Order: sequence, then structure tokens, then C-alpha cells
Amino acid sequence: MFGLDLTDRHVVVVGSGPEVERRLESLLASGARPLVLCLDPTPALRSMAVCGRIVLEVRTYSPEDLDSAWLAVACTGDPNIDAAVAVDAEQRRVLCSSASARTAGDATTAPRASIDLSRRAHEYESRSRSAMPPGVALVGGGPGDPDLITVRGRRLLESADVVVTDRLAPTSLLTGLPAEVEVVDASKVPRGPHMTQDTINRVLIENARAGKFVVRLKGGDPYVFGRGYEEVKACTAAGVPVTVVPGVTSAIAAPSSASIPVTHRGAVHEFVVASGHLPPGHPDSMTDWHLLAKLRGTLVILMGVENLEAIAQALMSGGRALHTPVAVIQEGTWETQRVARTHLRGVSDLVRKEEIRPPAVVVVGDVAAFTTTERDGIKDLVHGI
Repeated sequence: MFGLDLTDRHVVVVGSGPEVERRLESLLASGARPLVLCLDPTPALRSMAVCGRIVLEVRTYSPEDLDSAWLAVACTGDPNIDAAVAVDAEQRRVLCSSASARTAGDATTAPRASIDLSRRAHEYESRSRSAMPPGVALVGGGPGDPDLITVRGRRLLESADVVVTDRLAPTSLLTGLPAEVEVVDASKVPRGPHMTQDTINRVLIENARAGKFVVRLKGGDPYVFGRGYEEVKACTAAGVPVTVVPGVTSAIAAPSSASIPVTHRGAVHEFVVASGHLPPGHPDSMTDWHLLAKLRGTLVILMGVENLEAIAQALMSGGRALHTPVAVIQEGTWETQRVARTHLRGVSDLVRKEEIRPPAVVVVGDVAAFTTTERDGIKDLVHGI
């Protein structure tokens, strides 16, 4: 096994599924520019494309796709197709990594951190499993940066037989797991294809009953707008033991990574976290936005980008000052994090102008104007202040 410097290199990945997702995390960590070709992209692949991490084309592979490639990755699950990609790559003097014939491929990409993680995982596997909790571990993976998962969460992940993961979980940690670990993609893309909650519950229960140690890896904290308690209830009702590992929620971590404290002595004595996935006035909404507008502290809104214009209008009509500072943190704690700042009246224009997309955390209140010296790699945009 050897590492490759793929910084700004064009890489063609053929295939879909959890193994492709694992390999993509390694490629992205190595600086590659992946083009993914497949007919049945998973929700996680669609999410990567929406976030601009990969280019996704839903079509069949053609040998000409490799003409400008530096590396090819064949991971279709069909040995014949993978072998054909390897032959096409060899004819074009393009490095190739084939999942169907690991020893036959020319290249294997793995960042040092992934290699270290794999070694630790094998060390854990060689120990007695008697100390491991049975059944399912519901692990909060944190806000996105893989370093922000808890020590306990990472230890359980390294000992899993099956990992059921979300699109916002730190999936780069999966790249170093042993090849025999089954990874199940349970991603939910807003208004896109997804695995139903009932199906997720069934996957957890069936694998646990089969004697496997299952880790349900979720983004943020499992109990903060994460449906974690639904999964706990389903497993408990089925007689499957569940261990819950709290995670760092993006409601606090994303503002913190943008140098925004959700509270500050002498200025803010409370903060409220609300879900913005439903607009004000929606019959299923359980949030009283007019009441929230009367609070003096910090309001943190998750999943609210699409409905932000309506939310801002409801807050202003409820009494929140038009000039109240607002910060929008896109992809908080990720390497691609962006911070955009404005006031309540101008936030919808800001979102459109800067093309803010999910996942993003919105902070409303005086602390949204707080900042320190801009850090490398963090794009901080100011609009209309």
C-alpha cells in the first residue's frame, strides 16, 4: 500500500454504493477532483455532488472517460466491468485501482490517518469483545470534522461489524475500517431519494439479532433533530440493547468554528435552537416564531436555509429588530466552511447572492456580529452591515 499526492488531479470513479463512498473520502482527503460515473447514485453521492465535493454524472462508463484522467477507480461490484476499466486504464497509461481485484490494481490511495485508523481497528478486533456493548450503538459523530467525534464514539466505530451512516456523519472515518465491515448508506437528501426510517430501524434490528455489533453513525448529536430516539424506541421494542453516545451538535460547534459564542457574559444569557425545516405557518410546524422573536438572546436555526426568508419575516413581524445581526455558517467545521454575515432584513438576499446551500447553521442575535482574525481556509463574507 502506498499513498499518492492527488492534489488537483482528475480522477474517474466508476460505480456506486458504500465502497465507492469510502474510497471517495480517501480521494478527497488526498486533494483529488473526482468524477463519479454510475446509473444508481446513492443519496450520499448525490449529497456530495450538491455540496460540490464531486462531479456526478448519471450514465454508463465509456473508455474515453479516462482520456484526461490521472487515476481510475473501478468499484462497480461487477468483476467484468471493473476488469474492463482496468484494461482501458492500462492502455491509456492511467493508474487504476480495482475493487474486484485488489491485488491487481496499480494504485491504492489512503491518507496516513486512514492507515493508522485501520491498524487501530485491527488491534481492537484482536482483543476480547467481551467488553463491547451488545446490539446497537447510536453514535453522534459531531458536526462534520472527523476530529470532533468523541473518543468513545470513535472506539465503538472501530469495533463495528456493521455501520449504518448518514450523509452528515464524518464519513472520512470509514475509509480506514477493515474491508469486511459492512457500511450501509442511510442518507437522507432533502426532497431527494432516501432510506425510510422504518427501513433504517429494520436494518439495525436485523443485523443486531444476527449477532453483529452495529454502529448507527449520525451527524451532530443523535437527539438534536436527528430522529435518534425513534431508533432507540424501535430497537428497545424489538429487544435489542442500545448504547447512546452523545455527539457535538452543529448548533454550537458551527458558530464556535466561526468565532461566534452562542452566549457571552453581560450580553446574552440564553440561546434557543430551533428547526427551520418547516416554514412559519405550516400546519405541521410546532415552532412559535413570533414568540421566539420576543426573546433577547441568541437564536440558532438548523435546517432553515430553504425557509429562511419566511423565518426572517416572521421574526421581524414578531418584533425582532430589522438590524439584528445574522450569521450563516455553511458546512461548519468542514474544510469548505463559509461564514456570511448580514442583518435580519438582508439575510434572504445574502443567501441568494452567495448561493448558500445546506448544511448551514443560522445564528440570529448580537453575537452573530462577533468575530476574530479570519483563519486560513475560512471564507468570511460580509453583506449589508
